[in-house]
Amino acid sequence: MATDDGDAVELPCGERVPADAFDLGMREYGCACGAAHAVVTDAHPPERFLPGVVVETLREAVETTSEEMPEFGTPHLLGLVVEEFPGEMAVAEVTDDPDLGYALLWVSGFDSRSLHETIVELVVEVMEHAVSHAEDDDAVRQFESSMLDFDVAEFVERYRAERDLSADDVRV
Repeated sequence: MATDDGDAVELPCGERVPADAFDLGMREYGCACGAAHAVVTDAHPPERFLPGVVVETLREAVETTSEEMPEFGTPHLLGLVVEEFPGEMAVAEVTDDPDLGYALLWVSGFDSRSLHETIVELVVEVMEHAVSHAEDDDAVRQFESSMLDFDVAEFVERYRAERDLSADDVRV
C-alpha cells in the first residue's frame, strides 16, 4: 500500500490521501472512512513507543544491515508491524518532497493507542526470542517470569500518561 507517485497514500481502508495531509505533529489522522489511523514518520523517535533504556538496549543488541539506517529506530519498529500486519499499514517514501520534513510515512489501520500496544507486543516477542537463545537458563526463566506479570495495555497507558500527551500534542 505504498505510493510511487508521491501525490497520495492509499490507506489501509482504501482511501487515498495526499501525502502533504500528514505533518510531523500528527499522531492520528481522522479519515473520511470514519476511522482514526495512527500516523508515524521516520522523524518520530522510537521513544514515542518505548522508554529510552529499552531503545538503547535494542540499539546495542540489534544489528542492522542498512547503510541508510545503521541504528535501530522507528523504521525498524514499524517494520515489525508491517511484517506482522501488512494489510494494516500503508507505507510511503516521500523523499521527493523535502517540504514535508520526513522521508518515510506509515499510516496504520489501527488508532494510535492500538498501534502503540502492537509495537510493544512485537518488541516483547523479539526480546523473548532473543532471550530464548541465551545460554543462561536462569536469565531465560527470569525473563519469562517477568513477562507473565507484564500487562501491555497497562504499560502503554502508563507510558502515554508519563509522556503527558495533551490535545496540543495529538492533532487529528
